[in-house]
Amino acid sequence: MENKELVIAIDGPAGAGKSTIAKMVAEKLGYAYIDTGAMYRAVTYKFLQMHIPFDEEIVGKVADEIDITFKPQDGLNMVFVDGTDVTEEIRSSEVTNNVSKLSAVSAVRSAMVNLQRKMGENGGVVMDGRDIGTVVFPNADVKIYLTASVEERVSRRYNELVNKNQSVDKVKLSEEIIARDKYDSEREISPLRCAEDAFYLDTSIMDKPEVVNKILDICRVK
Repeated sequence: MENKELVIAIDGPAGAGKSTIAKMVAEKLGYAYIDTGAMYRAVTYKFLQMHIPFDEEIVGKVADEIDITFKPQDGLNMVFVDGTDVTEEIRSSEVTNNVSKLSAVSAVRSAMVNLQRKMGENGGVVMDGRDIGTVVFPNADVKIYLTASVEERVSRRYNELVNKNQSVDKVKLSEEIIARDKYDSEREISPLRCAEDAFYLDTSIMDKPEVVNKILDICRVK
């Protein structure tokens, strides 16, 4: 790769394994990993802690003022909001079921996109989300659209939650993922879509090492 510090954008729907794969690719390349989904979850978490009705103006203010930092620790990408570790809290069902709504707020996306661009402006980053290759870094060196069948994504998410000893209804989980797909792809601002120049990877029958190696092969060509 001629020592070039690439910007690698990985987009895709909920439950496609973007965060896991992006983190593994970053580790292989010695790059920084930026979990943009966690950033939107952090904003959602902070707003929900206010226990007030949804209000776009207040949500936008939260996004403008929030301090989000990532710290690698024991193989995990720890997430801190205003200095407090919220790594587990932002993965709660309440946050998951509200994050798409808050992410669709123009002021929130503007604040997060500006922060994401600043984080990746010098390259050497792997960034995953829903609009990285289309909005945040439309000129990214490598663009990947990572997806899998709904059934496979539900199964992966179900196993993840069960392994965390969380009670989960598989039917309800499927309904939530389908609803989130619809919301994310139909929202007016930065909808989820595959960039025209992205590599489309359906990982339904691929294991993690296969996916990572495929992406690394693509990066080597660049």
